[in-house]
Amino acid sequence: MRLLSILKYIVSHPLIRKNKTGGILRFIKWQLTFRFSPYPILYPFTKKSTLVINKGMTGATGNLYCGLHEFADMGFLLHFLRPDDLFVDIGANVGSYTVLASAHVGAKSISFEPVPRTFSYLIRNIAVNDINVQVQVYNMALGAQKGTIAFTSDLDTANHVAIAGDQATIEVSVDTLDAFLAEEERTILIKIDVEGFETEVMNGADSTLLNKSLQAIIIELNGSGERYGYSENAIQRKLEQAGFMCYAYDPFNRELTKSIGPGAHNSIYIRDVDMVKERLAGADFVEILNERF
Repeated sequence: MRLLSILKYIVSHPLIRKNKTGGILRFIKWQLTFRFSPYPILYPFTKKSTLVINKGMTGATGNLYCGLHEFADMGFLLHFLRPDDLFVDIGANVGSYTVLASAHVGAKSISFEPVPRTFSYLIRNIAVNDINVQVQVYNMALGAQKGTIAFTSDLDTANHVAIAGDQATIEVSVDTLDAFLAEEERTILIKIDVEGFETEVMNGADSTLLNKSLQAIIIELNGSGERYGYSENAIQRKLEQAGFMCYAYDPFNRELTKSIGPGAHNSIYIRDVDMVKERLAGADFVEILNERF
């Protein structure tokens, strides 16, 4: 079943719409590579960035199969950010978004990843791209208050704040986003992907949301907050009260379409849509897998 879902994902991906066979062959090639070699590979992510990928890295191998694992959201980041901007990556995992922001675009990044092993992969990707000066990294989680919290450690991109019954858990430090960004006035884009703990991250970000430099938030609202008893409708209300509205993005046409709310995956919330549209329209083109957008 997992194989079928991966193949369905590949053949429906926008970046291989003109070459589905090539996408399938790329999948087979890398499956064979990982099966017979224990070593990571150096993957040319974009023309300006690289990813080191190990076997079993779900999100990173999604980039390898299809160019950009999360096409709309990554395309938005690539078109929206500029070198003088500050991007905050919450739940950075191995660093796909951080690498795009700081290696390809040249922006500054602050990245948070709580799982030590995954954090080591994030550090490795920062080093390989020679962006140490541009990126601040923190091996910790973000939430509503300072302290510690139990976290799963063996689920790759699905690692999350632990609940009853979770195995292989570790204790990680946690602090608020407001504590880290109190002196920052340049934050323009935040990505939050914390497997259902988004409510707690937002509860520790009241001052950050009031910062007028912040123009866009990419956030995963797919119902996983229910495992902690959270309604993600409350997050949408909080964002709307702070002046953000939900949009879908088409990187090929550089079009934003207003949405009634979150869908099955990530959602993009925007404050000043006219400013954002101007940036998107004026961005340099990106070419990945022979697709230019």
